Amino acid sequence: MGIERLRLVRRIAPLVVGLALLMGACGNGDEPAAAVQETPQESTFPVTLDAPNGSLTIEAEPEAIVSLSSPATESLFAIGAGDQVIAADETSNYPPEAPTTDLSGYQPNIEAIAGYGPDLVIASDDLGDLVASLEKLSIPVLLQPAATSLDDTFAQIEQLGEATGHVEEAEALVDEMTSEIDGIVADAPELDEPLTYFHELDTTYFTVTSATFIGGIYDLLGLENIADEAPKAGTGYPQLSEEFIIDADPDLIFLADTKCCDQDGAVVAARPGWDQIAAVQNDQVIELDDDIASRWGPRVVDFLRIVADAVAEASG
Repeated sequence: MGIERLRLVRRIAPLVVGLALLMGACGNGDEPAAAVQETPQESTFPVTLDAPNGSLTIEAEPEAIVSLSSPATESLFAIGAGDQVIAADETSNYPPEAPTTDLSGYQPNIEAIAGYGPDLVIASDDLGDLVASLEKLSIPVLLQPAATSLDDTFAQIEQLGEATGHVEEAEALVDEMTSEIDGIVADAPELDEPLTYFHELDTTYFTVTSATFIGGIYDLLGLENIADEAPKAGTGYPQLSEEFIIDADPDLIFLADTKCCDQDGAVVAARPGWDQIAAVQNDQVIELDDDIASRWGPRVVDFLRIVADAVAEASG
């Protein structure tokens, strides 16, 4: 199954070839033939990007980026722009070398952000009047809201490539991700009937429907989401009751609350009535890394691979 990717308009940096320098004869011998030198690739800046907060022009390659979005932080490092990131928010715990700070993207402290002297701030939400406040300080802000599809993820990675001077690296990352995703989907077992699943966000049984980014990942493998028939499913993030989950009897349970809430297969099996669920009986309760299962950056490939492995085991 191919992934149709959204491609952004890219600026092509021209390669300037140096002129050949002819050297005259010296003494009794001739100098070697003329040397041809290549000058470094020209900068693609200034660049103008279309963002949810409007048209954004970045005059020069950023050297001091503050990232208030953990998916953006992961993407920046994945495309080789990590050295340009001087500070990242408190949730940016990956990769290990990310300059994590106590900055918050949910309750942004404008003075603290400006204190780092950024020439570009990247955020997923315009909370606390973030954009207008930083613009008053002549600090450009690039908003990249939560992705709703893989196309959004690819587009944001390529946009970060343009914003940071890493266009080719971003394109290569998107190509690599697409190839890996295509391969995982192609290798997935063909099922006579779709397996059903429950994706647990927290211990109060909030979950996701197929209409969400996370649900779309499961859709790639042909899984059936029990939450799609739940009350308030139209919100995309309904809260289910224990009775609903037990009655739905999912084949697979994915726990995206292992880090936040200390949930695991043993805890789930001990819940009253949950021993009746097929996923529990067949040891198909999959413990996810909360971060990998909730971010729309490069590690979405890892998330898909974990789900695919679970499907292969459950169908085997």
